[in-house]
Amino acid sequence: MNSRTTAVSTAISLILAVLLSTASAQDLRATLFGNAEETLAAARSAEAELLAPETFQRGLAAYDDADEAFTRGRNIDRIRADLQTAEAAFTSAIEATEIARITLASLIKTRDDANSANAQTFAGELWSDAEDSFEAAARRLESGDIRSARSRGDEAEGLYRDAELTAIKAQYLSDTRALLAQADQLRVGRYAPKTLANAATLLQQAELELGNNRYDTDYPRSLAQQANYQARHAIFLAGIIREYRDADATEEDIVLQYEDPLIQIAASADIAARLDSGTNPVVTELVTFIEELRANEREASIDLDDSRRRIAELEEEIRSLDEQLGGVSQERVALVQRLEAEARIREQFASVEQLFTRDEARVSREGNDIILRLVGLSFASGSSGVSAQYRGLLDRVREAAAVFPRAQLVIEGHTDSYGSDETNLQLSRQRAESVSQYLAAEFGIPAFRMTAVGYGETRPIANNETAQGRARNRRIDVRIEPQID
Repeated sequence: MNSRTTAVSTAISLILAVLLSTASAQDLRATLFGNAEETLAAARSAEAELLAPETFQRGLAAYDDADEAFTRGRNIDRIRADLQTAEAAFTSAIEATEIARITLASLIKTRDDANSANAQTFAGELWSDAEDSFEAAARRLESGDIRSARSRGDEAEGLYRDAELTAIKAQYLSDTRALLAQADQLRVGRYAPKTLANAATLLQQAELELGNNRYDTDYPRSLAQQANYQARHAIFLAGIIREYRDADATEEDIVLQYEDPLIQIAASADIAARLDSGTNPVVTELVTFIEELRANEREASIDLDDSRRRIAELEEEIRSLDEQLGGVSQERVALVQRLEAEARIREQFASVEQLFTRDEARVSREGNDIILRLVGLSFASGSSGVSAQYRGLLDRVREAAAVFPRAQLVIEGHTDSYGSDETNLQLSRQRAESVSQYLAAEFGIPAFRMTAVGYGETRPIANNETAQGRARNRRIDVRIEPQID
């Protein structure tokens, strides 16, 4: 064997020795560190680093010592001793977290709320101070000083709440503040002072609402959005007013220019816009036209879906009947009877539709069910009592129910998105029950024919971002469910 062959053989032997040594070391480490690493993972899962920081850090320090000793090839007994110390500390830390979750329950929830509001991003300094106080409270609890722990916990809780509110305000109100600052730079207050003042007032209201109830953000968010709109509108108006002033436009020029879009819209609806009495008559006519279009579209869509479904069902039944050898005539008779029953429902629907004006109720169909949307019925804010002024409207509901004497009536209550989910759900149910009780007491509709349900804000039919949309969502629907023979 020459020297070159000998060198190669020696190198291969060294590589194999290293690989075997490495594999053996990995197996040994897994054996030594396995239990400690499992306990460390369990401690982290229990959030021991947060809730029992001193004990957890003691365990981590022992674990790091064992890791370093293993890397340096130190005595196995020493490594085992460090790992046993680490495992015991991690176990104690897990037990300490259970006590902390009970003693500091309110603080933990407050921290979670602040974290959900992205307080770390939008209120970094307050969040950092709160975290320091939290850690101090947890360390005092570990040492057995419960009184001091609760004192530092109260301090941390206040800081977290401040951080949460600051973060919420930053997210909801920062855009509005930026717009108002822009408006100041553009001297918008000189040209559109009222609109700009509206924006500032809405911003103040939004900030106040967030301070009073930071957990129901629907209303303050709406106020902030309105403030944004008013600020942008003020900036726009200021620009238009500057243009008119620079062009020496008269008041008549301005009015005529702003009447022109209304004339164009009316023309597209085949309405002659006569503005000699102002814009209100034209606007009213356009609103009525659009509402009728939307109602017709909904009815056409429902009728089309019903027709397609019934055609498919009838085709399937006819195929099935043609394949049968016996009882075909009876099945066909039953089918004809059902078709006749559905035709009666269509006729009855038409008669119910004639009972109400559009200001009283919107009548529609869902399959064979008749929906009476009582747009003419409203309640005082926060109240569920039915006013006597709606007796005439509810009497027509009785007449509609009489058209379907065997039908079940479902009284559905709905609200807009303002207020808490729980409050809205309860109020909608109470209002539905009040209507049901009124129909029973005043018009003798049997209680067993009626079911009152409340859906709160869960089934909106319009945009909750506008006052008109919220008004449409605050409603009572009466669902008439005919019995098909």
